[in-house]
Amino acid sequence: MSAMPPRATLRLVVDAASPDPSAIARAARVLASGGLVVFPTETVYGLGAHALDAAAVAGIFAAKERPTTDPLIVHLASAADLPRVAASVPAPAAALAARFWPGPLTLIVPRHADVPPEVTAGLPNVAVRVPAHPVAHALLAASGVPVAAPSANRFSRPSPTTAAHVLADLDTRVDIVLDAGPTDIGVESTIVDCTVMPPLVRRAGGVPFDALVAVVPDVTVADEVVGVDRAQIAPGQLLRHYAPAARVTVYDAAPAAGVARLAREVRQLTARGLRVGVLAPDEALTALAPEIAAAAAAGRVVVATLGPRDDGAAAARALFAALRALDAGGAEVILALGPTRAGLGAAVWDRLRRAAEGRIVPA
Repeated sequence: MSAMPPRATLRLVVDAASPDPSAIARAARVLASGGLVVFPTETVYGLGAHALDAAAVAGIFAAKERPTTDPLIVHLASAADLPRVAASVPAPAAALAARFWPGPLTLIVPRHADVPPEVTAGLPNVAVRVPAHPVAHALLAASGVPVAAPSANRFSRPSPTTAAHVLADLDTRVDIVLDAGPTDIGVESTIVDCTVMPPLVRRAGGVPFDALVAVVPDVTVADEVVGVDRAQIAPGQLLRHYAPAARVTVYDAAPAAGVARLAREVRQLTARGLRVGVLAPDEALTALAPEIAAAAAAGRVVVATLGPRDDGAAAARALFAALRALDAGGAEVILALGPTRAGLGAAVWDRLRRAAEGRIVPA
């Protein structure tokens, strides 16, 4: 992919609950005219372009250095706009949209002919959602167009939950960044494929599985890993994704065994001269602190927390910022313990597995 010409990126700070109409109008004009605008959603920051403009969509792939086999999610201001991008709406999709839109749920439905194939990796279906964030809603309503928007980061990097994360990856590659502070959920939307029966969860995310089952009882989970050379049915299916520069290993164990394994690994790796990052829940870090005190005092260990072990929502909010902080702290390897798998913990485990390229080992 050829290098894109630099752009003068404008950062506009807006109030998350009541964004400045003039800032929204300016960004909406850029979107409608084919430009690239980064905006916050309740999940992560998204990199938006006019979804029905193939040239504008191509700008997303160039800015992110994203392979065209990785499809995009189309964002709408309202569920009433769904007929603009969907050829039909299967009954499970209608039921899930009625319950969870606006919100962190993406639905895969048959693609309308007006949606360029560049959006969908050439596949006949399209992923769609209606975000709940006031800034996203205001921008989508003002632009008057469906907006294709993956996460606003370089391809395969941890997703951005602040405007600073966006600028670290995409400064001079986008036209406007709407900065409304940290996002609320911290991991991407759940994706449910409603073009198959029973419907399949293609990516865990901001709507927990149990909540989906309450609406569509036969929904199941598809745990797929595909290569970059194959068109993906949904974003987030590559084995390496959401990954920091440091090599990540995740340990799957009861708390005490996990702490003991991390202590051993830290001692061995720091003895080899490596700078080690540790990512774990609060309780594990507290138990681990005496074991790694000497290495930490010598500057060989950097630490980041996922919050309380049984709070999957806290782990989701913390995850991507923590991975970026460990990179910034000079970690050459990252050792991680995950939170509970309940609720949003399932999405955190999915992101950890892909950040580690599948290196989840028993302690």
